[in-house]
Amino acid sequence: MPKNNTPPAAPLHYRVEAADPQAHLFRVTLTVAQPAAQQRVSLPVWIPGSYLVREFSKSLQRLRASQGARAAACSQLDKCSWQVECRPGQPLVLTYEIHAFDNSVRTAWLDASRGFFNGTSLCLRVEGQEDQPHDLELVAAPAIAGWQVATGLPALKTSKNGFGLYRAAGYDELVDCPVEMGRFWSGEFKACGVPHRFVVAGATASFDGARLLADARRICEAEIRFWHGSRKPPHPNYLFMLNAVDEGYGGLEHRNSTALICNRRDLPRRGEARQPEGYTMLLGLISHEYFHTWNVKRLRPTDFERYDYERENYTPLLWFFEGFTSYYDDLLLRRAGLLDDAGYLKLLNKTANQVLQTPGRLVQSVAQASRDAWVKYYRPDENTPNATVSYYTKGALVALCFDLTLRAEGRTTLDEVMRALWQRCGAGQGRGAMSEADFAAVLHELGGRSFAKEIAAWVHGTRELPLQALLQRHGVAVLVEPAQPAQRLGLRVTENGGIQVKTVLRGGAAERAGLAAGDEWLGVEVAGQGWRLGKLDELALYAGTARKVTALVARDKRLLRLDLALPAAAGTWRLALRDAAPVKLWLAPHD
Repeated sequence: MPKNNTPPAAPLHYRVEAADPQAHLFRVTLTVAQPAAQQRVSLPVWIPGSYLVREFSKSLQRLRASQGARAAACSQLDKCSWQVECRPGQPLVLTYEIHAFDNSVRTAWLDASRGFFNGTSLCLRVEGQEDQPHDLELVAAPAIAGWQVATGLPALKTSKNGFGLYRAAGYDELVDCPVEMGRFWSGEFKACGVPHRFVVAGATASFDGARLLADARRICEAEIRFWHGSRKPPHPNYLFMLNAVDEGYGGLEHRNSTALICNRRDLPRRGEARQPEGYTMLLGLISHEYFHTWNVKRLRPTDFERYDYERENYTPLLWFFEGFTSYYDDLLLRRAGLLDDAGYLKLLNKTANQVLQTPGRLVQSVAQASRDAWVKYYRPDENTPNATVSYYTKGALVALCFDLTLRAEGRTTLDEVMRALWQRCGAGQGRGAMSEADFAAVLHELGGRSFAKEIAAWVHGTRELPLQALLQRHGVAVLVEPAQPAQRLGLRVTENGGIQVKTVLRGGAAERAGLAAGDEWLGVEVAGQGWRLGKLDELALYAGTARKVTALVARDKRLLRLDLALPAAAGTWRLALRDAAPVKLWLAPHD
């Protein structure tokens, strides 16, 4: 080893520099030690965990290729691939820029105060060498003096601020370890003996970092114990990267880290004793993404055994990998002591009503929704609620139905099924990936009978789930309360000094009257009088006991008069404890 203790160079080396933060430009220099004669390189079109073709190559510019002092001919093959003509025995050097101006968890961002990137947005894939070691060198450029770095990549030689050299075992690991750069808040804790780090960009002076660390530790320990009991988890360390912004919410899972985004006002604040709803949502997001460390990153669909970065990767199992994760994210908050029974049921109530108020649940199964994610889930329009169902929310309710059914029959629980799947396909002697057949087999083995009918009905069917009967059997009363005006009419609207129709739900009173997405609902005529509507709940004030009104609507600058029959009161669910003992058994920290 050289005297400076720098290990020998990897076959592929990426040098990343924040070249021009004001112009939002990263500069990347990729050195390929032993290129092929016709070396093909490509930039991914999607990032695992977010199932939409995002065309990351649209942000790549000024691509140049050289070998020594000689320019190498480089031709573009398609939207994301290039071919370079190379001489044998000489390293290939590619230089290019990436415009980074997407302040989300999925791509890349750079300005004068913060940098962030996923490797799928910055790192060209050298085809044929994906399984070779890849080095990432992060340069502490003068334009970002004083910044720090956080990443889940193993460090080889770095400064105290984190700039320097990192090494990935292959391309998959390289692009599965995002990088956070800037003057962020940083804190650490250990969960079941495993080091965890939390960095937060954009926090205000009121931010209570100690509380966030304490609550995150409780979540991580609850989830490690869920999967492993007293044994160590598969990751030797873990990194949370949270970007606090004015408006935003979401996360993206990675093998030993996660990128999160939340509203700045939802961060915990010093001196605030209560737990606001926004902070509960943030804790649920942390719980969700951490659970993915097992469920999708290691226990994963057979379709994802090897990612194809140039096209859609279909799987019918997102109802399991996202939906079951959505079931456990809130449940494990309860088991970690960060929610009480009533708080958990409030979140479950919200999920149930979201599904029940979506007509698309009777049109699309969760298995179909999983395959359709690439064209429907991430591209919602005015008809989305009528034609689709979320594999997150309905998938969570499918998990609930399996769990309560298993518990009622007394042989096992969904917790045990998940751990058995981990041993069978994730951590044991299995192939490292699972299919629906694996899920069915473990259900049969632990549950003592075939669950083929339930899988056919709940996963592949569109009939209503047996939620009410199962909840009531486990001590939860399902009460029906009057719905809000929009739900009664079959509408989704925005109200900001007026009423703008976003969606007209299938089979509702609004659809029968002829309202359409994009309409501006101006007012109503009732018994010969006209009234201006500022918000939807004023309709009851002006309609009184009338069962029919005339809706005054503006559409494409035309004024329309639509006959609207007001429906009888519709109902919405409210879950409440009927008998506390069974619920505590179901929600208990330890089964």
